[in-house]
Amino acid sequence: MAAPDGSGPINDSPAMHKATMRPYTIDGVTYTPTMVSVGDTFSGISSWYGKDFHGKKTSNGEVYNMYDMTAAHKTLPMNTMLKVTNLKNNKSIIVRVNDRGPFVGTRIIDLSYTAATRIDLVANGTGPVGIEVLGFAGVVAPAGAPKESVVETDYFIQIGAFRNKDGATRFAQSNMNVNNRYNAVVKEGTFENKPMYRVWLKGFGSEAEASDFIAKGPFKGSFIVRE
Repeated sequence: MAAPDGSGPINDSPAMHKATMRPYTIDGVTYTPTMVSVGDTFSGISSWYGKDFHGKKTSNGEVYNMYDMTAAHKTLPMNTMLKVTNLKNNKSIIVRVNDRGPFVGTRIIDLSYTAATRIDLVANGTGPVGIEVLGFAGVVAPAGAPKESVVETDYFIQIGAFRNKDGATRFAQSNMNVNNRYNAVVKEGTFENKPMYRVWLKGFGSEAEASDFIAKGPFKGSFIVRE
């Protein structure tokens, strides 16, 4: 399996992550960047991009180099490290996400020219691939390391408040894995000198992501809170 090499400087600033985790719209389609964990897997069609984009800015502010081991993905956090396997020949490479795309059909990833070359994807232009999340911030997690995910922000959404703890617990349990992404937690506190149990959804990568969820979500009266 080829290792990532020949890569230029990595942009891993908090400002970049905040900007690139916001929902965005291309050709009338809105994409919402999402958090993932080491070990998560995906499959679909990969394409590649080369000299037409060489030297141009990527979505995270770097300069695209067709000879680096990088990739574009529509929703994965920037600097996510991925193992990409050509399912036709089982050849694999490791790439770092530093751009958004591809915005063509149902393709799920765009590889740099060199990355695509190493798994024999250039000639056909596209091909079926398997993808596995290996790490973040440009670093591959060591084998056997605890499963980690992109660091969550301190943005939550309050979806309920109860005087009774059992009621809050049941409501939280009924709202686990909302949209296959967000989980409910019970926060204990007081209101008017009496116990209050608030139910918050966690897992939002940015304030913009939380705001977008409220606009489209099923919880009337919900609002953003910070811890």
